[in-house]
Amino acid sequence: MEAKSPHSQTRPAIASAPLRRSERIILDVPLVICGEGEDKRPFREQTFTITLNAHGGLVLLENRVARGQTVLLMNPKNWDEREATIAFVGPPYAGLATVGIEFAQPSPEFWAISAPPADWNLS
Repeated sequence: MEAKSPHSQTRPAIASAPLRRSERIILDVPLVICGEGEDKRPFREQTFTITLNAHGGLVLLENRVARGQTVLLMNPKNWDEREATIAFVGPPYAGLATVGIEFAQPSPEFWAISAPPADWNLS
C-alpha cells in the first residue's frame, strides 16, 4: 500500500471570497481627519494610510470613532477634502485604532497617485 503525503489530502471546497470593488494597495499617504470622537468632542488628527483603494482606505487613529459615523478627510499632498464614513473599527495596534474609511463615491483622484491600478479608472 502506498503512503499518502499529508499534502495530498482532499480539502473541502471553500467558497470564493467576493472580489473587491477596486484593487487595494499598501501605501503610506499622510491624511488629516476631522470628526467627532466617541466622547462627542471634535478632533483633528494627522495620520496616514496603511492600505487604500479607490473606495477608501485603512488608517490608524488615536481618537476613538464609531462605525457609521461621518468624518472629513484632507490630503495635504493635493489639499483635496472628502467626506467619508467609518466602515470598520478593528483591534488596536500599538495603542491606536485600526479604522476603515469609505467614500460615498469612488474617489481615486483623492489619493494623488501617479500610477493607480487599472481598475481605479472608474469613468
